[in-house]
Amino acid sequence: MPKGYWIVRVSVKNEENYPDYLAAAKPAFEKYGARFLVRGGKFEEMEGTSRGRNVVVEYADVETARACYNSPEYTKARAIRQANAEADMIIIEGA
Repeated sequence: MPKGYWIVRVSVKNEENYPDYLAAAKPAFEKYGARFLVRGGKFEEMEGTSRGRNVVVEYADVETARACYNSPEYTKARAIRQANAEADMIIIEGA
């Protein structure tokens, strides 16, 4: 079964409160076996538009990636993220 991924691009609006999101999301990430392949870091914008932070998270499969996103643990964290950042996010099946 192909792995599932979150691909997220984030523009943090409130750097001071953004760590609250990361702390709140940690239980969901642990519960669903999230593996961070990309978490911030330097990047080069080659085409199109970008955001300041880019994240790629690997899960066992798409169903697990979706379950994490919809979990009560992440729902709470998502509200904190949405209050402190703007994001584009997709869940995608790996090759």
